[in-house]
Amino acid sequence: MEPIIIVRDLVQKIGRNMLLNGISFDVLPGESFGVFGVRGAGKTTLLHILAGIDRFKSGQVEVLGCNITKSENFKRNLGIVTQESSLFLDMTVGENLDFIAALKNASRADVYNLIERYELNDSLSEPVTVLTLGIFQRLSLACAMLNRPKLLIADEIIKDFDLYSRNLILRELRQFQAEGGTCVYGFSNIEFCEHMSKVGWLESGQMNIYEPKDAQTEWNRQVKFYTEQSDRHHV
Repeated sequence: MEPIIIVRDLVQKIGRNMLLNGISFDVLPGESFGVFGVRGAGKTTLLHILAGIDRFKSGQVEVLGCNITKSENFKRNLGIVTQESSLFLDMTVGENLDFIAALKNASRADVYNLIERYELNDSLSEPVTVLTLGIFQRLSLACAMLNRPKLLIADEIIKDFDLYSRNLILRELRQFQAEGGTCVYGFSNIEFCEHMSKVGWLESGQMNIYEPKDAQTEWNRQVKFYTEQSDRHHV
């Protein structure tokens, strides 16, 4: 089975800060690959590189069979949800869907289907700026799905919003994978790793690959260690 994503010896440096120091990994078709790390570990940097948003210093990155330094063809089959909104804040929910659908050459049937699946009917006339965070994320994901992508890259897609929206989004992500889609997520809440096939833990410029349960175990070990160290300093 050919990987959807191949990363070899990837280096990214911003100023004197080495965010990615020669990391390598693969993502196979149908996987949900989680990029985990604390704030500033380089998660967003890595996801932006995979999505073709940012350039990188050195290494090799192939996405959907394309060397991303030589071709942008992979973007036709890519859906993206970034931390910085890609929605048009001066438009309503419906206008965003219509405009992005036109950019992606999506059919009206696809638009209506996503409105139903993400339960956006009651919000179509609302400005994006007044949406709750849960509905905002549902809209962001719906727009990312308009081109029927093979690969979804999503940064912190599950945040502190209402439980109903959280469960709806998780349901749709599972359905996307069940239909053959591949997902790469960036997340900083260790509890989210239970939804992953594999977890790539970024720390000090390096990436270690874990099974989800092993990532949780390592997190608990580190929390215990640093808690004990802190307690000793306060004795």
